[in-house]
Amino acid sequence: MGKKRNKKTCSSEGKPKSKSRTPPTPPPAPAELRNWLDLPRDVTALILSRLGAVEIAPAELRNWLDLPRDVTASILSRLGAVEILKSAELVCVAWRNICKDPLTWRTIDMSNNRGFNLWASDLDKMCRRAVDRSCGNLVDINIQHKCTDDLLKYITDSSKGIKRLQLDNCFNITNEGLSEVASKLPLLEELEISNSLLSHEPALQVVGASCPRLKSFKFNHHWRYSWDWRESNDDALAIAATMHDLHHLQLRGNKLTNDGLQAILDGCPHLESLDLRECFHLKLGGELGRRCAERIKKLQLPHEPISKDES
Repeated sequence: MGKKRNKKTCSSEGKPKSKSRTPPTPPPAPAELRNWLDLPRDVTALILSRLGAVEIAPAELRNWLDLPRDVTASILSRLGAVEILKSAELVCVAWRNICKDPLTWRTIDMSNNRGFNLWASDLDKMCRRAVDRSCGNLVDINIQHKCTDDLLKYITDSSKGIKRLQLDNCFNITNEGLSEVASKLPLLEELEISNSLLSHEPALQVVGASCPRLKSFKFNHHWRYSWDWRESNDDALAIAATMHDLHHLQLRGNKLTNDGLQAILDGCPHLESLDLRECFHLKLGGELGRRCAERIKKLQLPHEPISKDES
């Protein structure tokens, strides 16, 4: 019987491949783990970029199931609500279970929808689904552009413990809508309303009277986009009359005058920071300017610049 001939393994160049250099066969991934290679490249890049990771080859990705549950939950908490509902919870069963945990939804960020082309009605439904998943544990919510009176009512009806509310460019929220839900926000500590059609009456007055724990209030407008530049202290007087425990106040682009600022200083004795950028009706020379400088720890004046990240 003839000797068996050893079979050589060759590379594409025809050279023998050394056995010692053959990489070991990796263990099979758990059956429930969705292959990262199956995810669209833009979705994978989006997840990695939101996690603060550098772009790496899929073959080098660590098996996410090896991470402790609390670490994975912490990572997923950095994603926005749309990113979780549209991509992250589809990765594997373990991630989906975390994404269904009510504690994952204590914070809901509807502001970051990059990479997703969604209609306003889709965002409304997704926000409601996120609120439902919180099971009443929601404490912090941020919405841009797509909030309405009806959605705001749904949120506050479902969540009695909200401490932080951000509404940016939500022009469909009315004074009546905000006034109606203000009484359902007794624990509110931080409120941000930027670029809206809301006014001092009745919205700001009702919010101030209904939210006694309010410590931080941001009520911003883009001065350059305003069609009415006339002086008005209505907002300032409403704040001074009802928000006595404020520590932080931001009024960028407001039309208040020195009289309105004086009323705020008198009515809000605990102020530590005050942002008056683009409040161009103010003239802060003399006694009022000195009072602000001496009393306010962080004071930002009308002509100080606003960075792109803040606008």
